[in-house]
Amino acid sequence: MMKKSKNRRQFNRPTSYYIWVGVFFLFLFTLTGSFYYASQKIEYIWRWNRLPIYFVYKDDIEITSEIDGEVESIVLKEKEAVITIKGMDASESYKAPAESVKVDVAEMISYGDTLAVYQKWKPGLLIIGLWVTLKLSLIATIFGIIIGTIGGLSRVSSNPAFRWLATAYVELIRGSPLMVQILIWYFILGTMINDLLTTYGLGHLSAFWYGVASLSCFAGAYVTEIVRAGIQSIHRGQTEAARSLGMSYAQSMLHIILPQAMRRILPPLAGQFISLIKDSSLLGIIAIRELTKAAREAVTASLQPFEIYLAAAALYLVLTFTLSMYVNRLEKRMAIA
Repeated sequence: MMKKSKNRRQFNRPTSYYIWVGVFFLFLFTLTGSFYYASQKIEYIWRWNRLPIYFVYKDDIEITSEIDGEVESIVLKEKEAVITIKGMDASESYKAPAESVKVDVAEMISYGDTLAVYQKWKPGLLIIGLWVTLKLSLIATIFGIIIGTIGGLSRVSSNPAFRWLATAYVELIRGSPLMVQILIWYFILGTMINDLLTTYGLGHLSAFWYGVASLSCFAGAYVTEIVRAGIQSIHRGQTEAARSLGMSYAQSMLHIILPQAMRRILPPLAGQFISLIKDSSLLGIIAIRELTKAAREAVTASLQPFEIYLAAAALYLVLTFTLSMYVNRLEKRMAIA
C-alpha cells in the first residue's frame, strides 16, 4: 500500500515540476556542448580509445635465462611448462605458460636469452592510484575517528590538562594548511623518526605512513570538534539521570550520551571523511602515487590531459558519492532504530 501511494504521488506531480526537470537537463546538455565546442576551438584531438590502458592493460612478460647452458628438458604440467637449463656448474628451472615457450630441448642458451613470452593483465596507473587513495583514506579515517573521539571526550572533560591539550591540538591543526602539515610530517618529523629507527636497527617508515599520519591528525582535529558538539547537544539531564542510576561518568558517556550523539554527528562526520578523500590528493607532493599523482604521470606519458583528468574526477566522484549514499542509508536505519 505504501509503495502504491508513493508511486501515485510521483505521477500526480504538477506540470511545473516536469518543466524544471527539463530545465535541469537542458542546462546539463548546454554545459556539455559548450565544453566540447570550446575543446574543438583549441583543436584538441580527443583520444578516448587510449584511456582504457590507464585502467587495465596487457603487459608482455619475458622470462629470460640467468645462466649459460643447454635446454635440458621442457616438462608440461597441464597448462604450465617447466623449462630446465643445464649449465657448466648448475642447472635452473623456470615456469611459464605452456603456449609461451620459445625454446626447444637441446637448444644452446646464453645469459639473458628469452625462454618464454606471455601476456598478463595488469592494473593501469589510474587503478593503482585509486587503490592507494582508498587505502590512505580508509586507514586515515580509522585513526581520525579514534583521535577525534578521544579529543572530543577530552574537550568536554572537567580535567583541565586534558581539556587544554585537546584545545591546543585543535587550534594548532585547524590554524595551519594541510599541505604545510604534510611537509612537516614528511621532511621534519619523518627525518627524525627514521633516523631514530635506523639507529636502533628497526628500518624506516615509508612516505605512505607519514601521509596517513598527516591526514589522520588533520581529520582528527575536525572530528574532535564534531564529537564535542554532538556530546554537548545532548541535554544535561541525560547525564544526571544516568548518574542517579548509579552509573559512573565513563558508563553514562559510553551507554547513554555517545549513542545519542552518534546519530547527530553522523552527517558532519560523513562530510569530513568525504573531504578527507579529496584532501589525499595533496600527498603527491611527498611522492605518494595516489590518484591525482597517478593522473599527472599518465598525462605526462600520453599528453591527454582532458580525458585523463576527467576520468580521475569521475573516479573521485564515484568514491565520494558511494560513501555519501552509504551514510544516508545508515542514517535512515539509525533513525528507524
